[in-house]
Amino acid sequence: MRCIECGKVHDMGRPVYACSSCGNLLEIRMDRAEALKRISKNDIKKRHVSVWKYREFIPISDKAKVYSLNEGGTQLLKCGRLAEELGLKNLYVKFDGTNPTGSFKDRGMTVGITKAKELGMKTVTCASTGNTSASLSAYAGLAGMRCVVLIPEGKVALGKLAQAMMHGATIVQVKGNFDQALEIVMKSSEKLGMYVLNSVNPFRIEGQKTAGFEVCDQLGGKSPDYLYIPVGNGGNSAAYWKGFEEYESLGLTDGLPMIRGIQAEGSAPVADMFKHGKKVLEPVKKPDTVATAIRIGNPANWKKTVKAIKDSGGSATTVSDPEILGAQKLLAKLEGIFAEPAGAAALAGLRKDVDSGSIDRTASIVCVSTGHGLKDPDIAVSQSARPRVIEPTIEALEELLEGR
Repeated sequence: MRCIECGKVHDMGRPVYACSSCGNLLEIRMDRAEALKRISKNDIKKRHVSVWKYREFIPISDKAKVYSLNEGGTQLLKCGRLAEELGLKNLYVKFDGTNPTGSFKDRGMTVGITKAKELGMKTVTCASTGNTSASLSAYAGLAGMRCVVLIPEGKVALGKLAQAMMHGATIVQVKGNFDQALEIVMKSSEKLGMYVLNSVNPFRIEGQKTAGFEVCDQLGGKSPDYLYIPVGNGGNSAAYWKGFEEYESLGLTDGLPMIRGIQAEGSAPVADMFKHGKKVLEPVKKPDTVATAIRIGNPANWKKTVKAIKDSGGSATTVSDPEILGAQKLLAKLEGIFAEPAGAAALAGLRKDVDSGSIDRTASIVCVSTGHGLKDPDIAVSQSARPRVIEPTIEALEELLEGR
C-alpha cells in the first residue's frame, strides 16, 4: 500500500487512509508475478462468478473469513434496441443495480468489511449520499459490527435511507452536504475507534476493480473500446481502470478501453478540470443534481479518477438533469433496465457524444449503470404518467385503450 504522490509504502496491517508524509491518497499495488503463480486462466473460468472469484487479486489474507452476500457477477447486457435507437453497433450496459443492496458499492464493501474484521475493528463508519450507507449497513450486519453513517440532511433518497434503517445502522443527519459529512467522518474516526469505509479506503477500490475483470471476461477476453461511467466521488472510475490495467498486464484480456467520465452539470468539478485544462480541482460549494448518488462537489478520489481517465486517453464531460432523466426512461422503455438517475448518467453522456458525432458508431461501448431505480422511486414516479382509473367493466377498458 503506497502513496500515489510520494510513493511512501504503508503498513496494510493497521487502519490508514492517507499518506503519513504528504497526506495524499493511498493505493494497493499487486505482486502480479506472484498472483500468476497462484492461478491459471482455466481456474478462473471454472469458478462461480462473483467478486471473490478473483481472490488472488484481492489483498486479503488467505486465512481471513470472507463476509459476502454473493455480490458481483452482474449482467453485461447487450442492448440491441437501444443501439438501434442511437445508431450504434455494439452497445452494452453493465448493470450493477442487481448487486445484493442494489448498487456497485457492494463490490467494495465485501472487501472492506472483511478487512475491518481482519484488523479487529468493532465499528465501521461512512459518509454517504445513500448507496454507501445502504451497503455498509448491510455488510456490517452480516459481520456483527456496529455501523455509524453520516448523511446530508434531507438529501438522501428514501429508498436508500430505508435500507440503512432496516439494517440497524446508527444514522446521523448532518446540516450540510456530503463533503462536510465526510470531513467529520475522517476527523473523528481515529478518536472514536471507527474504521472508515468510504472510497478513500483503498480496500474498497480493490473490490470495485473486479467489475473491470468481469467486463473483460463477459466480452470473451477483450476490453471494450469505450467505457462510459458516472463520476461522483471518483472511486469507481479509478477502480474500473485499475481492473482493466491489471487484467491486461496479467495477459488475461486484450486491450484497454478509453474512459469517458460523466458528471451532472450542477456537480461537475472533475469535468470542469478537463474542460478548462486545470491541474487542481476546484470544489463545487453547493452541488445540485437530481442524480443524488453523484451530488458531490469535492470528490475525495479526484486525483485517482483524473489520472485513470487521462491514462486511458479519455476525458470527462457533463450532462443536464433533463438529459439524465431522459436516458433513465430510455433504458427502462427500450431495454427493461430500471436504473437510478446516477445509473443513467453514463448513457446520457453517450447520447450527447453520438449526437455530436464524436464517437465511432461501430466501436464496442459499455455504459456502467451503478444503481437500481428502486433506490429513488420518487424520481421515477414524478416523471411518469399517473395510473388511470376506470369503472370495473370491459367497456370502460376498451374506451380507455381506444382513447375515447
